[in-house]
Amino acid sequence: MATKIRLARHGHKDYAYYHIVVADSRAPRDGKFIERIGSYNPNTNPATVDLNFERACYWVGVGAQPTDTARNILSGEGVLLWKHLLGGVKKGAFSEEEAKRKFEAWKAERDAKLGKVCKAEADKKAAADKKAHAQEVESNKAKAQQVAEKRQAAIEAEAAAKAAEAATEAPATEAAAE
Repeated sequence: MATKIRLARHGHKDYAYYHIVVADSRAPRDGKFIERIGSYNPNTNPATVDLNFERACYWVGVGAQPTDTARNILSGEGVLLWKHLLGGVKKGAFSEEEAKRKFEAWKAERDAKLGKVCKAEADKKAAADKKAHAQEVESNKAKAQQVAEKRQAAIEAEAAAKAAEAATEAPATEAAAE
């Protein structure tokens, strides 16, 4: 039986996420699978990958062939690098401790790059929020100014109306007094 490591689509229209599964190559994309070894969500920035590393290494080790996208995900998580390093250990090129050290160095470098991307996204979002806040404050000031002008105009109109009423009542009161 030829096994593949591939993605099974889930979610809804315009918001897909994927399960990383090991399946018979003849099974339908979202159909029967042997084992689910992780998930992949491309909707987040950066994309979220949750992978059972040991099981992925096992399946790659026993010959399961990843699809192109699954290969990129496994490579990004270090599964293929670990398989390569274990091959070097089997051949006697270096010890298992040295393989672990190399893998940990690679993982630290990858995490540093990912941290930079996350920090840049957070800074970008904070700058956009700050700009939006400044625009809203400016908009509120302009609105408050307009309200104050309308209120002042209403007060002045009311005062003018009272003055005109008082002016028309004063001659009528003087005429009635005579």
